[in-house]
Amino acid sequence: MRTPIAAIAALIAAAAVPIEPALAQAATAPAPAAHYSVKDTLVGKLLDDPAAAEILKRLIPTVYANEQFQSDGRSLTLKAIQQYEPDALSDANLAKIQAEFDKIPAKG
Repeated sequence: MRTPIAAIAALIAAAAVPIEPALAQAATAPAPAAHYSVKDTLVGKLLDDPAAAEILKRLIPTVYANEQFQSDGRSLTLKAIQQYEPDALSDANLAKIQAEFDKIPAKG
């Protein structure tokens, strides 16, 4: 007669199923780099990343140069700031900015 521990170990060993190689490989593959979003990423995070800040400086120079954007705007998204800068942050311009963000990876 087996001991209870031996019986449990046998059940665990019998239940173990090998992981498919493709699943194992997918589990260890690095996740694709995320990108910034005009709708979801806070301006502060964008300003802290030189690549993202350069995009803003190039595509919305007057907004970028605004001291209030640089300070109070840090806790908002570009989409939220759109109501205060409807021309510079029009839907068309936000789409251009998003297209540029999609070319660079977001930093942690």
